[in-house]
Amino acid sequence: MSTRNRRSSLSMPSSSAAKRPASSENATKISAVQPLQAKKRPALTNLTNQNNVSRTTVRTSGTAATQASSATKTTKIKKVSSSHVKTTAFPRSSVPESSAMKSRTVVSCKDVSAQKSDGPVSSIAAPVAPSSMYISPSRSDGCSVSLDETMSTCDSLKSPDIEYLDTADVSAVASIERRTCNNLYISDHVELATDKIVNVDDNYKDPQLCATIACDIYKHLRASETKKRPSTNFMEEVQKDVNASMRAILIDWLVEVAEEYRLVPDTLYLTVNYIDRYLSGNVMNRQRLQLLGVACMMIAAKYEEICAPQVEEFCYITDNTYFKEEVLQMETAVLNYLKFEMTAPTAKCFLRRFVRAAQGSNEVPLLLLECQANYLAELSLLEYGMLCYAPSLIAASSIFLANFILQPSKRPWNATLGHYTLYKPSELRDCVKALHHLACSSHSTTLLAIREKYSQHKYKSVAKKYCPPSIPVEHFYDLGN
Repeated sequence: MSTRNRRSSLSMPSSSAAKRPASSENATKISAVQPLQAKKRPALTNLTNQNNVSRTTVRTSGTAATQASSATKTTKIKKVSSSHVKTTAFPRSSVPESSAMKSRTVVSCKDVSAQKSDGPVSSIAAPVAPSSMYISPSRSDGCSVSLDETMSTCDSLKSPDIEYLDTADVSAVASIERRTCNNLYISDHVELATDKIVNVDDNYKDPQLCATIACDIYKHLRASETKKRPSTNFMEEVQKDVNASMRAILIDWLVEVAEEYRLVPDTLYLTVNYIDRYLSGNVMNRQRLQLLGVACMMIAAKYEEICAPQVEEFCYITDNTYFKEEVLQMETAVLNYLKFEMTAPTAKCFLRRFVRAAQGSNEVPLLLLECQANYLAELSLLEYGMLCYAPSLIAASSIFLANFILQPSKRPWNATLGHYTLYKPSELRDCVKALHHLACSSHSTTLLAIREKYSQHKYKSVAKKYCPPSIPVEHFYDLGN
């Protein structure tokens, strides 16, 4: 049975059991769904290790953000009358300091209103000459001179003509023109010099933000995430009848179940954590793999949900393939093996913190960035190879890649993210590249639950966002280098 046929047959009708109540008024226990009220959800029967679906060719149209620099033509302007010279003010920040250009300190005349033989001269503001052009000193006749013996600005008022010579530093002139146009380019060293750490724990009015103890909470989560992580090689060392492909099919199905029952995202992340931790030490038959999945989701729902589905509902979504007693026995086995340690730091826990750090001082949360990061983090749940990365590392890498997808021309990491995530860009390189590969190949996979979920309008259709085919290597340079 193909994945699309399986997914269409797994769709739940709009009943009180399928759609979880969103308000607290309906937070009552839900009885088991009767067969006459909704279509049954068949069990997973295609847990195989075969991939017979041809992958389509990925077409990536490179959007090279190349900036065409205009060719600077320097022409010699001879004998221009002073009446046609306009005053041009150049800010100091717009003039680059070049090693080929001599520093000039112009000393202005003190007595501008000097009397001449042909009549008095009114005081006029001296035009500011561009610092990238040399002024001919040939017209200097006794007034104050700049330190490199070029004519001062007040001398240009006395001189009837101003002669501009060609500049030898063409790159300096081109830099001035680039900086004075609208498309400004800020180099990395300028950005790092102005990069400051934003305090995201300054809201003491909202008790849910826990501003006074937020840092301590996440320090504890970072310390405990290594203790609640599954093994990274249990498929090769422990399991004999289950492989990574079957695990991905199961999780893809559980994503659909969580979406149909409107379970919170933490329930899904905890479910996958319980499954992997149990598979790390217990041999599982492929016929009972779905039973393990529904038992772990029932445990996670009891831990996270206000109104968790009952055991009869989990039996029903498997088309009654497993009896109530079997689900309860599997639940007991999982709880005993995990020693009832249900609290486990997941990537979703760290994403809340890191998204807030990524937004900085923005008063209005950027929902697009949050949805994009959540989409990338959920893609990591399907991939067995992503278990080698810590949940906090996956969350930080999701923020890095989300920033890059939404703003490819901007540096995706800053000092605030480095301060709150405790990760440097160089430490994220491998995980970001793994997530980038998943994002680029998500449209060609047969497991479409997560992609179709985040293609909806309520998730800002982030799954349809264009992902650049490559990430510039300079984005992984540590800040300050």
